[in-house]
Amino acid sequence: MLRALRHRNFRLYAAGQIVSLTGTWMQQIAMGWLVYRLTDSALLLGLVGFASQAPALLLMSVAGVLADRWSCRRMLLVTQSLAMLQAAAVGALALTGLIEVWHIVALAVFLGAVNAFDMPTRHAFLVQMVGDKQDLPSGIALHSTMFNGARLIGPSVAGLIVAAWGEGACFLLNAVSYVGVLAALLAMRVPPRGACEAHPSVLEGLRDGVQYVLRTAPIKAVLLLIAALALVGLPYAVLMPVFARDVLQGGAHTFGFLVAASAAGSISGAIYVASRRSAVGLEKVIPVGLGAFALAVLGFSASRMLWLSMPMLFLAGCGMMTVFASSNTLVQTIVDDSRRGRVMSLYTLSFMGMGPFGALLTGALAERLGAPVAAAICGAACLGAVGLYCLRLPSLSAALRPMYVQQELVPELVDPAPGGGSE
Repeated sequence: MLRALRHRNFRLYAAGQIVSLTGTWMQQIAMGWLVYRLTDSALLLGLVGFASQAPALLLMSVAGVLADRWSCRRMLLVTQSLAMLQAAAVGALALTGLIEVWHIVALAVFLGAVNAFDMPTRHAFLVQMVGDKQDLPSGIALHSTMFNGARLIGPSVAGLIVAAWGEGACFLLNAVSYVGVLAALLAMRVPPRGACEAHPSVLEGLRDGVQYVLRTAPIKAVLLLIAALALVGLPYAVLMPVFARDVLQGGAHTFGFLVAASAAGSISGAIYVASRRSAVGLEKVIPVGLGAFALAVLGFSASRMLWLSMPMLFLAGCGMMTVFASSNTLVQTIVDDSRRGRVMSLYTLSFMGMGPFGALLTGALAERLGAPVAAAICGAACLGAVGLYCLRLPSLSAALRPMYVQQELVPELVDPAPGGGSE
């Protein structure tokens, strides 16, 4: 599991990310609590979620083309600096008491635009940091573990800070946390990228990436499944503040506990994927993880007690991260290196592009039918997605076999000589 840490650049990246991601999750929790405190509206929670992800629809595909052409390290230095400025701005507004809902929406749109360039670039850069494709599954799983380790710590700390000093303190601490990842990026020694295939325009490069995905059945199937999960499954998380305050009768600390339980489960899922020796067979792991996620969300929607809600969210987090880590590893293993940035931008777009609509839809359902019913609909819809994926599974496994052979992950099957078989 720790093979990726053999590489200096990845060690630097990991050290900076642990600090920065903790701050990011503190901001995430504080933002959700601030919006619900100011508005008492589940619909506006969904609207802020929509605003933070909607720019991905317009920008992320272009960002993937640029990630295949430009220095990923320099792009990340720019995006991380802009994200730091956004956190500082929202923190200053919150601490001075001047913040209004329109400020939150506008700054969420700004951060969404930054993330549209940051996320596909980060995915593409991971291969450069690890260097050896054999260590790529370890790098992806360790990144997922760091992300969810921060998700475990950040919300718990955020709940205490919000209770003591208010949401603004979390935003400013997040701004400071970006210093670590910026220092790590500056300290890296990244060899210049080799010459890549020239494209006459960004549009042509984007078209080539889309055509590649459409003709590569396993990648297309994974992206469609992730899009479905983002549209009908993951938006249940938008309702966490509603569950914490109105369903479980708690406060900011309850909200933090719920998110931390999901994060702990996600770490378990990431560790499982990291413990696998190769990417072979991950296409069969994905529906198992999604099925577990769906059943757990259904259980969470029916719970009215914190002690039952937390294990349900643990299982949901485990299933969710098993799906994401498995699908990311699978796609990164089989994708053509010259198209990695574009394909990973489409992979990221598959959940960030659908996420805004899912958040808006789930918020509207919760406003009309209540948060528990909206969450139950999310879980049931995911069960349907599992069934559809399983219908395609045999053909996907057959299509992946020659790709695994090409990557030397499995031995090539040799057909018996004519007449050599026995009856």
